[in-house]
Amino acid sequence: MFEFKFADIGEGIHEGVLLKWFVKEGDTIKEGDSLFLVETDKVNAEIPSPVDGKIDKLLAEVGDTIHVGNTVVIIDDGSGAGDITRGIEIKQEPLSEEEKGAGVVGEIEISSEVIESSDEGKQEEKEMKTKVLATPVARKLAKDLGIDINLVKGTGPAGRVMKEDLHEYKKKNEGIIESKYIKETNVFAQPLGDTFLKPEIKREEIKIYGEVERVPISRVRKTISENMVLSKSVIPHTSVMDDFDVTELVKLRTEQKNMAKEKGISLTYMPFIIKALTIALREFPVFNSSFDNIKDEIIYKKYYNIGIATDTPDGLMVPVIKEVDNKGILEIGKDIETIVEKARTKTISLEELYGGTFTITNYGALGSSYGVPVIRYPEVAILGIGKIDKKPVVLNDEIVIRHMMPVSLSIDHRIIDGGDAGRFLLRLKELLGNPMLLLLS
Repeated sequence: MFEFKFADIGEGIHEGVLLKWFVKEGDTIKEGDSLFLVETDKVNAEIPSPVDGKIDKLLAEVGDTIHVGNTVVIIDDGSGAGDITRGIEIKQEPLSEEEKGAGVVGEIEISSEVIESSDEGKQEEKEMKTKVLATPVARKLAKDLGIDINLVKGTGPAGRVMKEDLHEYKKKNEGIIESKYIKETNVFAQPLGDTFLKPEIKREEIKIYGEVERVPISRVRKTISENMVLSKSVIPHTSVMDDFDVTELVKLRTEQKNMAKEKGISLTYMPFIIKALTIALREFPVFNSSFDNIKDEIIYKKYYNIGIATDTPDGLMVPVIKEVDNKGILEIGKDIETIVEKARTKTISLEELYGGTFTITNYGALGSSYGVPVIRYPEVAILGIGKIDKKPVVLNDEIVIRHMMPVSLSIDHRIIDGGDAGRFLLRLKELLGNPMLLLLS
């Protein structure tokens, strides 16, 4: 018998909701056949079988929340009865980080195929393996309480640290707890380094003065919320703004959009902006970097993957177009259509949501002119694009009508100064003001 457990399918996903079974008890399956569909906080993913065999027992129902490490289905793969016990139920408590690595990921091939772990988290992941046993809930509580969980003696099974242990530790060590030792593997919950200590946040219960309705937020909204808090908590933002004269770009796009349409591509301004952005990123590499505040190092990335902030029915998502420096404008345009549609229909893969080095948000598509975009952690800058309007401008001492595009650039002020931002915007302005430069670069 093969005990199939829900594995970590990448990027810190710990649980999901079972949406659909593709098999039933008694079915014969082949390795790679889809077993079930699971909804995570980022995508819906079909989970394939790692073995040939016959479905012996389904241990979860549609609508159940399954955690990484939970046994979901038992498959008779011909290896014998083993010690599998019928009637196993979904465990309510997820396994510790140590147990996940040893018992789950190593057995299921699809984990590494879905998405590769980010480089940013590898060092922290190694450190976690030497730490005490604890559930994710306990680790989160330790973080919230500002406790180094490695200093806490666990009273649970095999010395596992329980929530009660943390409260007791907190009580005994009130006033001397420091938060600077806390480390996690989730890229969206990375710790602050010794250089930047996270202040304790005091929360108060919301006071109610009339009739209200409480509505739980969706998984996607929760992820957006966590990411926004992380970005604004860690990164000291500042923004610079300008208006670009894109009259020549409007002319070029108008002339070429029919040609693109014949190739099945709806040509927007975004491919031109991405092309210009890639050139500027090559010339100003710090904008294509991340700041490692654990080691106080800047990580310069030699690849150019552009995220497109996308409004979807479920909330904001950021699909990523990979290796844009190796693509032409039409190819980028085609990629944008494909990946944005996937995001809006929630058919996008995890791999297509990660690995970005710089993000663009186009609030102009919704009719807005100006905005102050929030940097996508752990990137260091984001470009906001407003709607293109005809406006009167002074050119050669004459008032003329030009197509103007408002642009905002938010930067991580720890490693990028206002002067750098100004020069970066100036280069973008030059490239988008004279789009022939894009073709010649």
